[in-house]
Order: sequence, then structure tokens, then C-alpha cells
Amino acid sequence: MKHLTIGLWLTFVSCHHDPPADAKTVKVTSADPTSEEYVAPELPKGRVLLMDAYGAMHAVEVEIATTRAARNRGLMWRRDLALGKGMLFVFPQQEEHGFWMRNTLIPLDLLFIDDGEKIVGIIPQATPRSLTNRSLGRPSRFVLEVPGGWSEKQGIIPGSKVQIQGASMLPVDPCP
Repeated sequence: MKHLTIGLWLTFVSCHHDPPADAKTVKVTSADPTSEEYVAPELPKGRVLLMDAYGAMHAVEVEIATTRAARNRGLMWRRDLALGKGMLFVFPQQEEHGFWMRNTLIPLDLLFIDDGEKIVGIIPQATPRSLTNRSLGRPSRFVLEVPGGWSEKQGIIPGSKVQIQGASMLPVDPCP
């Protein structure tokens, strides 16, 4: 009986131990780009120059979303977005586009830009975590997301001209 007790104790000790401190933790990832666990690939970078109502230019450093997954993910789960930063959504053609704020934790301004690189409309301060579809009812080819309130503070208005840098040669996935 003594050997059986020692054997059971050794089995328990050998099977129930903490992993070494340097052991790597396996993180479960998701294939759903809207999931918090989704590990998104790094997006291409670019820049958008926007002319304000007074003729001054303002630069926004952007991540460029050209794939379905990147456009679906957008800025979901981000806890902040610095001034002068944003995301540019590129679509294969000019048409009406709608956006929601599901899993988006911060307010954003959505600037809709046409093929002629002119702002056709702005949706300011989109409410975080909302499923409301936000659309202008007019066609656009690009949508620029920036921190909520940024457009008004910079004097960016519909009709403002923009220059998009870094997106012209990127392949663009079709819309579903």
C-alpha cells in the first residue's frame, strides 16, 4: 500500500506542475476580422492631404484598407487614435458606402471622398459601438476615418480637395 501511495503521489506531482516561466503562451486567434481576437496583418501606409476652408493643408498618416477583411475590421477594438492618424478605406468603384461602429470603441469622423479626390460629405462624431448604418446617400470611392471632432477643428468641409498618397498602386478587393 505504501508503494501505491508513493506511486500515485509521484504521478500527481509529475502531471500537475506549473509551466516554466519562459514558456510561451498560445493565444487563440479568430478568422473573423470583427472579433477582438483576430490578428490583423499590418496594413499598407499612406498619407492624405486635406485642404481646409481657408486653403491650408493638413496631413493625415493613414493605414490603407483595400481588402475585404481590412475594410470589415477598420478601427474596431482600438482604444485611441492620435491626431494626425487615420484609416483610409479604398473601394473598387465609386458607389454609395455605409459604415457602422460595431466594436469601435472611439468616436470617429467619416469623410467620404469621390474619384476626383473631393470630400462629398462628412459624418462627424460617429457614436462608438453603434449598429446604425451611416451613409451619405451619395457615391464615394474612399472613406477616411479620423478622430471624432478632428474635421471641424481643422476646418475641413464638404467640397474640400484632398490628395491621396500611397494607395494608387494597391490591389483592391471587390465588394461582396
